[in-house]
Amino acid sequence: MTSHSRGFASDNQAGVHPEIMEALQRVNSGHQASYGYDEVTGKLQQTIRDHFGERAEVFPVFNGTGANVTALTAAMPRWGAVIATDSAHIHTDEGGAPERVSGLKLLTSPAVEGKLTPEGLLAHAGGRGDEHHAQPLAVSITQSTELGTVYSPDEIAELASLAHERGMVFHLDGARIWNAAAALGMSFTEFTTDVGVDLVSLGATKNGAMAAEAIVVINPDVVEGMLYLRKFTMQLASKMRFISAQLQTLFDDELGIRSATHANTMAKLLRSSLEQKISDGEISGLEFSQPTEANGVFAVMPNAAADALREHVAFYDWDRARGEVRWMCSFDTTEDDINRFVDQIATVLPG
Repeated sequence: MTSHSRGFASDNQAGVHPEIMEALQRVNSGHQASYGYDEVTGKLQQTIRDHFGERAEVFPVFNGTGANVTALTAAMPRWGAVIATDSAHIHTDEGGAPERVSGLKLLTSPAVEGKLTPEGLLAHAGGRGDEHHAQPLAVSITQSTELGTVYSPDEIAELASLAHERGMVFHLDGARIWNAAAALGMSFTEFTTDVGVDLVSLGATKNGAMAAEAIVVINPDVVEGMLYLRKFTMQLASKMRFISAQLQTLFDDELGIRSATHANTMAKLLRSSLEQKISDGEISGLEFSQPTEANGVFAVMPNAAADALREHVAFYDWDRARGEVRWMCSFDTTEDDINRFVDQIATVLPG
């Protein structure tokens, strides 16, 4: 691998989209008010209301962990607990930040194709009013999920309804929310605001941005002190216009949807190309372990073959005990990248 090669390890490893880089250059002139009182952030506030509802408020932050922790902290007291799946990013990949920084408790249920089920939610919904139990006060789902699947609006509506009936806030971790919107062919409103989501962690970095995420408060009634918590959790940017400009650019001319649609399309091409090779007998020993609905392909292959393949192309093991690997596509993945990768897989897994 060269330092300039494109791999399949993570959409985080892609560069900054050229249109976003151009936007950063445009706002890099003159002086503007700091800490979010600039013209760019003001425009973004109206854009967010256009896409999430007239009561929505946006709080740009540096990273996804900061968005998740700050949002959930604002949604509950310190004795609160969050119901999520056992594969949720807040549980597996945030270094204990929700517990250590916020002090909240995570209550996890087994994921089914990456998703929280109504049964999984209800399994942890008890114990309210019992001082011996952490109080379940929020539910968090990831859209698209850590396994590359996508919740339908009906699935979200059912979970949100169960949460609200029990006095819980409903949070959506949207690290790859653009990929979900592209897969569903829907506006953000249709699978967030309209179906009961209260809070969104709006991802951008995985879709061509650079250190740019945001908290979107759809329902201001369920949070308290977000303005202060963002500073308290070290997520308040002084030169916020450079974060806001990236987010705004993803909305302008539907760049975010265009980029996510391309990444999703490349993932489908990767899967269909491999399926064809398997069908033709050119590849053996490869099976797909999850549906391919967004920009990730999950497969099972012998670890030795995965290790040999990784000498040429970057990607991660997902569950090495069962030989499961994850291949992520990005806004800049090309058909040539896909074709080359498929040929390399055929070399380590000949039919």
